[in-house]
Amino acid sequence: MSDEPETYEARAQEPANLEPATVESLRQTPLAEVHRELGARMIGFAGWDMPVWYESATVEHHGVRNQAGLFDLSHMAEIFVDGPDAAAFLSWALLVDATAMPSGRARYTMMCNDSGGIVDDLIVYRLEDHRFLVVANASNGATVMHELQARSEGFVVKLTDETDAWGLIALQGPEAERIVASVAGSGLVDLRYYRVAQLEILGAPGLAARTGYTGEDGFELFVPADLAIELWSQMAAAGASSGLIPAGLACRDTLRLEAGMPLYGNELTSQTTPFDVGSSRLFKVKPSGQFGEAALVKASAAAHDQLIGLRIHGRRPARTGYAVNVEGGQIGTITSGSPSPTLDCLLAIARVSEPLEVGATVQVDIRDTMTVADVVALPFYQRSRI
Repeated sequence: MSDEPETYEARAQEPANLEPATVESLRQTPLAEVHRELGARMIGFAGWDMPVWYESATVEHHGVRNQAGLFDLSHMAEIFVDGPDAAAFLSWALLVDATAMPSGRARYTMMCNDSGGIVDDLIVYRLEDHRFLVVANASNGATVMHELQARSEGFVVKLTDETDAWGLIALQGPEAERIVASVAGSGLVDLRYYRVAQLEILGAPGLAARTGYTGEDGFELFVPADLAIELWSQMAAAGASSGLIPAGLACRDTLRLEAGMPLYGNELTSQTTPFDVGSSRLFKVKPSGQFGEAALVKASAAAHDQLIGLRIHGRRPARTGYAVNVEGGQIGTITSGSPSPTLDCLLAIARVSEPLEVGATVQVDIRDTMTVADVVALPFYQRSRI
C-alpha cells in the first residue's frame, strides 16, 4: 500500500459502474465517433461506451466551473408518455404530481417500489397537456420502462422508449447561456431554470431544457440522433473563444458531488427511501393515491437515515462504503467521496443513522486508519448568481 495521497486523476480512473467489457459488447451513442477523434479515454458505463475524460478530468472540472463544458448524455433513457391519462398515470406511478405541472415545466422526482425504496431518480418534462418525457438514469432505463408498463394498467396511455432515437447533449457552465443562444436561438436566454421548450434545432424538432447535474447554469438539448454530431460541432465552434471544452463522466461525478447532488447506486438505492436521503419534500399524499403509498407513509413516520457532508482531514479521500464512526461505534457509511478540484480539499457525502449538526466531528475508517472529518453543510459548492 502506497503512502502517497490519491490524486483526483487516480480517483477518476475508477468511476462508479465501470464495467469489464469489450467495445463490441457496449452500446454506442451517436457521438461515439466524435469522442474517439478527440482522443477520449473510453470506458464501459451502464452498458454504454462512454468518455471518462478527454485531456484531463481536473482540467474539465475547472473548465465547467469557470467557462463551459460539453457533455454527451445520450446514454440517458428517454421515455415518452402520451395519452389522455398521461398526467394522472405519472402522478400514480411516481412521486411527482404531474396533474399540477404546467406545460413547459420540469420536475425532479423519484420512482419508488412497493416497500418505499428508490427505483430511480428522474426528471419529468411536461411537453403538452397529454405528452410527457421521463428521463431516467442509463443503468435503470430498462427497469423504469418495465415498471411504468406494469403500473399503467387501467390508464389510457402509450409508453415509448425512444432512447436510441435521440442525442442528448449538455452544455454547462457560466458561458453556457451565450453559447447556446448562438446555436439554438436567443429565445433560450429567457428559458428559466427547470423549464423546457420545444423548438427547431438544426432544422428538426428538438427540445431544450434549462437543467443540469453540475451545480452550474446550463442546458440539455435533445435532438434526433442523426443530428447529434452536427449540434456538438456547432456548439464546440461557437464556444471555442469562450474556453468551451468537452467533458467526460469523471468530472461530471465530482461536479455533482461538490453541488451535493445524489447519485443512484451511491446515495440512492432500492433499500433507501426518499426520507433517508433528504428528499421528503418529494412525497405528498395525493387524493387519488399513488403506487406504494402505504409504505411511503410508514417510512415518513419512522426513524430514518440522513445525508451529511464531510470535509476529510489527512491526505486520502474517503471512498464509497467506508465506515463513519462516532466514539468508536459505526453510525453510517460513505456514499460518495473524492478530492474537490474547486475547493482544494477532500469531500464526502455519508448516510448516517444519528443526527449530526454542522461543526460536529466524526471518524472515517480509511484503509484501516481512523481519520477525522468535520460535518459541513450541503451543498459544498453553490454557484454565484448575479
